Amino acid sequence: MRDGDTLRRFLFERFPVRGYVVHLDASWRALIEHHAYPEPVHDTLGEAAAATMLLAATLKFDGLLTLQMQGPGPMHLLVVQATHRMAMRGVARWRGELPVSRPSLEALTGGGQLTVTVESADRNSRYQGVVPLAGSSLADCFEAYFARSEQLPTRLWLAATPERAAGLLLQRLPSGAAASAEEIEHSAAQGDEHWNRVLHLASTLTASELAGLSGDELLRRLFHEEDVRLFEPGPVFFQCTCSRERVSGILRSLGEAEVRDILAERGAVEVRCEFCNRAWQYDAVDVAGLFTDAGPVSGPRALQ
Repeated sequence: MRDGDTLRRFLFERFPVRGYVVHLDASWRALIEHHAYPEPVHDTLGEAAAATMLLAATLKFDGLLTLQMQGPGPMHLLVVQATHRMAMRGVARWRGELPVSRPSLEALTGGGQLTVTVESADRNSRYQGVVPLAGSSLADCFEAYFARSEQLPTRLWLAATPERAAGLLLQRLPSGAAASAEEIEHSAAQGDEHWNRVLHLASTLTASELAGLSGDELLRRLFHEEDVRLFEPGPVFFQCTCSRERVSGILRSLGEAEVRDILAERGAVEVRCEFCNRAWQYDAVDVAGLFTDAGPVSGPRALQ
Protein backbone atom coordinates (compact mmCIF):
# COMPACT_ATOMS: atom_id res chain seq x y z
CA MET A 1 0.00 0.00 0.00
CA ARG A 2 1.50 3.31 -1.08
CA ASP A 3 0.44 6.96 -1.31
CA GLY A 4 -0.02 7.22 2.45
CA ASP A 5 -1.12 10.69 3.64
CA THR A 6 -1.17 12.20 0.17
CA LEU A 7 -3.57 13.97 -2.14
CA ARG A 8 -3.13 13.65 -5.90
CA ARG A 9 -4.74 15.58 -8.73
CA PHE A 10 -5.40 14.14 -12.17
CA LEU A 11 -6.87 15.28 -15.47
CA PHE A 12 -8.44 13.54 -18.43
CA GLU A 13 -6.51 14.81 -21.43
CA ARG A 14 -9.40 14.47 -23.89
CA PHE A 15 -12.33 15.19 -21.56
CA PRO A 16 -13.22 18.31 -19.53
CA VAL A 17 -13.01 16.29 -16.31
CA ARG A 18 -10.65 16.57 -13.36
CA GLY A 19 -10.24 14.48 -10.28
CA TYR A 20 -8.55 14.10 -6.92
CA VAL A 21 -7.71 11.05 -4.84
CA VAL A 22 -6.75 11.25 -1.17
CA HIS A 23 -5.36 8.66 1.21
CA LEU A 24 -5.17 9.39 4.94
CA ASP A 25 -3.09 6.93 6.95
CA ALA A 26 -0.99 8.21 9.88
CA SER A 27 -2.97 11.45 9.81
CA TRP A 28 -6.26 9.55 10.16
CA ARG A 29 -4.92 7.34 12.93
CA ALA A 30 -3.65 10.40 14.80
CA LEU A 31 -7.07 12.03 14.45
CA ILE A 32 -8.84 9.11 16.17
CA GLU A 33 -6.01 7.99 18.47
CA HIS A 34 -7.45 9.37 21.71
CA HIS A 35 -11.13 8.73 20.93
CA ALA A 36 -13.15 5.52 21.18
CA TYR A 37 -15.68 6.05 18.41
CA PRO A 38 -18.47 3.54 17.73
CA GLU A 39 -18.22 2.08 14.24
CA PRO A 40 -20.93 4.21 12.56
CA VAL A 41 -19.42 7.42 13.98
CA HIS A 42 -15.85 6.27 13.21
CA ASP A 43 -16.70 5.49 9.59
CA THR A 44 -18.61 8.74 9.04
CA LEU A 45 -15.81 10.79 10.57
CA GLY A 46 -13.25 9.08 8.33
CA GLU A 47 -15.34 9.73 5.25
CA ALA A 48 -15.84 13.33 6.34
CA ALA A 49 -12.08 13.78 6.80
CA ALA A 50 -11.40 12.47 3.30
CA ALA A 51 -14.21 14.55 1.81
CA THR A 52 -12.98 17.70 3.56
CA MET A 53 -9.49 17.28 2.11
CA LEU A 54 -10.96 16.71 -1.36
CA LEU A 55 -13.07 19.83 -0.99
CA ALA A 56 -10.06 21.84 0.20
CA ALA A 57 -8.13 20.69 -2.89
CA THR A 58 -10.79 22.11 -5.23
CA LEU A 59 -10.75 25.55 -3.59
CA LYS A 60 -8.30 28.42 -3.75
CA PHE A 61 -8.06 29.80 -0.23
CA ASP A 62 -5.46 30.91 2.29
CA GLY A 63 -6.80 30.13 5.71
CA LEU A 64 -9.14 27.60 7.27
CA LEU A 65 -11.93 25.40 5.91
CA THR A 66 -14.39 24.03 8.47
CA LEU A 67 -16.94 21.32 7.78
CA GLN A 68 -19.65 20.96 10.42
CA MET A 69 -22.47 18.44 10.54
CA GLN A 70 -25.09 19.10 13.18
CA GLY A 71 -28.44 17.42 13.79
CA PRO A 72 -30.78 16.07 16.47
CA GLY A 73 -29.86 12.42 15.92
CA PRO A 74 -27.45 10.10 17.77
CA MET A 75 -24.39 11.64 16.07
CA HIS A 76 -25.35 15.21 16.82
CA LEU A 77 -22.07 16.94 15.93
CA LEU A 78 -19.11 16.34 13.63
CA VAL A 79 -16.41 18.87 12.79
CA VAL A 80 -13.42 18.55 10.45
CA GLN A 81 -11.04 21.42 9.76
CA ALA A 82 -8.41 21.75 7.03
CA THR A 83 -5.93 24.50 6.26
CA HIS A 84 -4.68 25.56 2.82
CA ARG A 85 -1.48 23.68 3.72
CA MET A 86 -3.53 20.45 3.97
CA ALA A 87 -3.24 20.12 7.75
CA MET A 88 -6.36 18.65 9.30
CA ARG A 89 -8.07 17.81 12.57
CA GLY A 90 -11.54 16.57 13.45
CA VAL A 91 -13.89 15.35 16.13
CA ALA A 92 -17.36 13.81 16.45
CA ARG A 93 -19.91 13.68 19.25
CA TRP A 94 -22.68 11.14 19.79
CA ARG A 95 -25.24 10.24 22.46
CA GLY A 96 -27.43 7.27 23.29
CA GLU A 97 -27.29 3.91 21.59
CA LEU A 98 -26.25 3.47 17.99
CA PRO A 99 -27.36 0.65 15.69
CA VAL A 100 -24.90 -2.17 15.17
CA SER A 101 -25.19 -2.02 11.40
CA ARG A 102 -24.35 1.28 9.78
CA PRO A 103 -27.43 3.48 9.37
CA SER A 104 -28.02 6.03 6.65
CA LEU A 105 -26.54 9.49 7.15
CA GLU A 106 -30.00 10.93 7.70
CA ALA A 107 -30.81 8.33 10.36
CA LEU A 108 -27.45 8.79 12.10
CA THR A 109 -27.70 12.59 12.29
CA GLY A 110 -31.47 12.93 12.48
CA GLY A 111 -31.39 15.37 9.60
CA GLY A 112 -29.99 18.78 10.38
CA GLN A 113 -27.49 20.48 8.14
CA LEU A 114 -23.98 20.37 6.74
CA THR A 115 -22.18 23.71 6.85
CA VAL A 116 -18.94 24.52 5.03
CA THR A 117 -17.13 27.66 6.16
CA VAL A 118 -14.01 29.11 4.53
CA GLU A 119 -12.15 31.85 6.40
CA SER A 120 -9.07 33.74 5.30
CA ALA A 121 -6.01 33.62 7.53
CA ASP A 122 -6.56 37.23 8.63
CA ARG A 123 -10.32 36.57 9.08
CA ASN A 124 -11.16 39.50 6.81
CA SER A 125 -13.17 37.35 4.41
CA ARG A 126 -15.58 34.51 5.11
CA TYR A 127 -17.72 32.25 2.94
CA GLN A 128 -20.35 29.84 4.17
CA GLY A 129 -22.48 27.25 2.36
CA VAL A 130 -25.24 25.13 3.89
CA VAL A 131 -27.08 22.03 2.64
CA PRO A 132 -29.46 19.64 4.42
CA LEU A 133 -28.08 16.43 5.93
CA ALA A 134 -30.21 14.22 3.72
CA GLY A 135 -29.65 11.09 1.70
CA SER A 136 -28.19 7.72 2.46
CA SER A 137 -24.51 8.68 2.49
CA LEU A 138 -22.12 11.53 3.12
CA ALA A 139 -21.09 11.39 -0.54
CA ASP A 140 -24.69 12.19 -1.53
CA CYS A 141 -24.70 15.17 0.81
CA PHE A 142 -21.42 16.49 -0.57
CA GLU A 143 -22.62 16.12 -4.13
CA ALA A 144 -25.62 18.29 -3.24
CA TYR A 145 -23.24 20.85 -1.72
CA PHE A 146 -21.13 21.00 -4.89
CA ALA A 147 -24.24 21.31 -7.07
CA ARG A 148 -25.43 24.27 -4.99
CA SER A 149 -22.17 26.10 -4.29
CA GLU A 150 -19.80 25.22 -7.14
CA GLN A 151 -22.50 24.56 -9.73
CA LEU A 152 -20.28 21.90 -11.25
CA PRO A 153 -21.39 18.27 -11.58
CA THR A 154 -19.35 16.38 -8.98
CA ARG A 155 -19.27 12.81 -7.75
CA LEU A 156 -17.50 11.38 -4.69
CA TRP A 157 -16.56 7.94 -3.44
CA LEU A 158 -15.52 7.66 0.22
CA ALA A 159 -14.24 4.88 2.46
CA ALA A 160 -12.92 4.52 6.00
CA THR A 161 -11.28 1.71 7.96
CA PRO A 162 -9.44 1.80 11.32
CA GLU A 163 -6.17 2.19 9.39
CA ARG A 164 -7.08 4.42 6.44
CA ALA A 165 -9.59 6.94 5.18
CA ALA A 166 -9.75 7.54 1.44
CA GLY A 167 -11.73 9.42 -1.16
CA LEU A 168 -12.07 9.94 -4.89
CA LEU A 169 -13.61 13.05 -6.44
CA LEU A 170 -14.55 13.58 -10.07
CA GLN A 171 -15.67 16.94 -11.34
CA ARG A 172 -16.92 18.00 -14.74
CA LEU A 173 -15.35 21.24 -15.93
CA PRO A 174 -16.99 23.84 -18.18
CA SER A 175 -16.31 23.29 -21.89
CA GLY A 176 -14.54 25.98 -23.89
CA ALA A 177 -16.50 28.73 -25.59
CA ALA A 178 -17.99 27.80 -28.97
CA ALA A 179 -18.47 30.06 -31.96
CA SER A 180 -22.06 29.14 -32.82
CA ALA A 181 -25.21 27.66 -31.34
CA GLU A 182 -24.60 24.44 -33.26
CA GLU A 183 -21.09 24.13 -31.86
CA ILE A 184 -22.34 24.86 -28.36
CA GLU A 185 -24.95 22.12 -28.65
CA HIS A 186 -22.42 19.67 -30.08
CA SER A 187 -19.89 20.49 -27.39
CA ALA A 188 -22.49 20.01 -24.65
CA ALA A 189 -23.55 16.66 -26.10
CA GLN A 190 -19.96 15.48 -26.25
CA GLY A 191 -19.37 16.69 -22.72
CA ASP A 192 -22.39 14.72 -21.49
CA GLU A 193 -21.14 11.60 -23.26
CA HIS A 194 -17.63 11.89 -21.81
CA TRP A 195 -18.89 12.65 -18.31
CA ASN A 196 -21.29 9.71 -18.35
CA ARG A 197 -18.52 7.41 -19.55
CA VAL A 198 -16.18 8.48 -16.75
CA LEU A 199 -18.94 8.02 -14.15
CA HIS A 200 -19.81 4.60 -15.54
CA LEU A 201 -16.21 3.47 -15.16
CA ALA A 202 -15.86 4.97 -11.68
CA SER A 203 -19.10 3.37 -10.50
CA THR A 204 -17.35 -0.01 -10.53
CA LEU A 205 -15.04 1.10 -7.71
CA THR A 206 -15.49 -0.73 -4.41
CA ALA A 207 -14.79 0.63 -0.94
CA SER A 208 -12.04 -1.94 -0.40
CA GLU A 209 -10.32 -0.90 -3.63
CA LEU A 210 -10.57 2.77 -2.73
CA ALA A 211 -8.99 2.12 0.67
CA GLY A 212 -6.49 -0.47 -0.54
CA LEU A 213 -5.09 0.82 -3.84
CA SER A 214 -2.59 3.60 -4.39
CA GLY A 215 -3.52 6.53 -6.62
CA ASP A 216 -1.84 5.21 -9.76
CA GLU A 217 -3.19 1.69 -9.17
CA LEU A 218 -6.67 3.04 -8.69
CA LEU A 219 -6.59 5.08 -11.90
CA ARG A 220 -5.21 2.15 -13.87
CA ARG A 221 -7.95 -0.04 -12.46
CA LEU A 222 -10.71 2.39 -13.46
CA PHE A 223 -9.45 4.28 -16.50
CA HIS A 224 -6.77 2.13 -18.14
CA GLU A 225 -8.18 2.88 -21.61
CA GLU A 226 -8.26 6.65 -21.06
CA ASP A 227 -5.51 9.24 -21.35
CA VAL A 228 -5.12 10.42 -17.76
CA ARG A 229 -2.42 12.74 -16.44
CA LEU A 230 -1.61 12.08 -12.78
CA PHE A 231 0.22 14.85 -10.95
CA GLU A 232 2.77 14.48 -8.17
CA PRO A 233 1.30 13.85 -4.71
CA GLY A 234 1.05 16.55 -2.07
CA PRO A 235 1.29 15.79 1.67
CA VAL A 236 -1.68 15.68 4.03
CA PHE A 237 -1.08 15.65 7.79
CA PHE A 238 -2.78 15.87 11.16
CA GLN A 239 -2.16 19.02 13.17
CA CYS A 240 -4.03 20.42 16.14
CA THR A 241 -3.81 24.15 16.79
CA CYS A 242 -4.32 23.97 20.53
CA SER A 243 -1.54 25.56 22.61
CA ARG A 244 -0.89 26.75 26.14
CA GLU A 245 -1.20 30.35 24.97
CA ARG A 246 -4.64 29.70 23.50
CA VAL A 247 -5.82 27.87 26.60
CA SER A 248 -4.52 30.65 28.82
CA GLY A 249 -6.55 33.12 26.78
CA ILE A 250 -9.68 31.00 27.25
CA LEU A 251 -9.17 30.88 31.01
CA ARG A 252 -8.62 34.63 31.19
CA SER A 253 -11.89 35.13 29.32
CA LEU A 254 -13.70 33.14 32.03
CA GLY A 255 -12.54 35.62 34.65
CA GLU A 256 -10.34 35.28 37.72
CA ALA A 257 -13.16 34.51 40.15
CA GLU A 258 -14.49 31.56 38.16
CA VAL A 259 -11.05 30.09 37.50
CA ARG A 260 -10.11 30.35 41.19
CA ASP A 261 -13.40 28.65 42.14
CA ILE A 262 -12.50 25.72 39.87
CA LEU A 263 -9.01 25.61 41.39
CA ALA A 264 -10.42 25.56 44.92
CA GLU A 265 -12.89 22.81 44.08
CA ARG A 266 -10.57 20.50 42.15
CA GLY A 267 -7.05 21.43 43.26
CA ALA A 268 -6.05 22.19 39.66
CA VAL A 269 -7.60 23.53 36.49
CA GLU A 270 -7.57 21.20 33.51
CA VAL A 271 -8.64 22.11 29.97
CA ARG A 272 -8.82 19.27 27.48
CA CYS A 273 -8.72 19.86 23.73
CA GLU A 274 -11.76 18.33 22.04
CA PHE A 275 -9.80 17.57 18.88
CA CYS A 276 -6.56 15.94 20.06
CA ASN A 277 -7.67 15.17 23.64
CA ARG A 278 -4.55 16.81 25.03
CA ALA A 279 -4.97 18.07 28.60
CA TRP A 280 -3.52 21.41 29.74
CA GLN A 281 -3.15 21.67 33.52
CA TYR A 282 -2.82 24.78 35.68
CA ASP A 283 -1.90 24.65 39.38
CA ALA A 284 -2.22 27.50 41.89
CA VAL A 285 1.02 29.14 40.72
CA ASP A 286 -0.06 28.95 37.09
CA VAL A 287 -3.48 30.44 37.84
CA ALA A 288 -1.87 33.30 39.78
CA GLY A 289 0.32 34.01 36.77
CA LEU A 290 -2.68 34.18 34.46
CA PHE A 291 -4.11 37.21 36.21
CA THR A 292 -0.98 39.25 36.91
CA ASP A 293 1.06 41.53 34.73
CA ALA A 294 3.54 38.71 34.22
CA GLY A 295 1.67 37.63 31.08
CA PRO A 296 0.99 34.08 29.91
CA VAL A 297 2.40 31.09 31.69
CA SER A 298 5.38 29.80 29.78
CA GLY A 299 6.33 26.25 28.94
CA PRO A 300 4.57 23.46 27.09
CA ARG A 301 3.05 21.70 30.11
CA ALA A 302 0.71 19.42 28.21
CA LEU A 303 -0.47 16.04 29.46
CA GLN A 304 -1.24 13.24 27.01
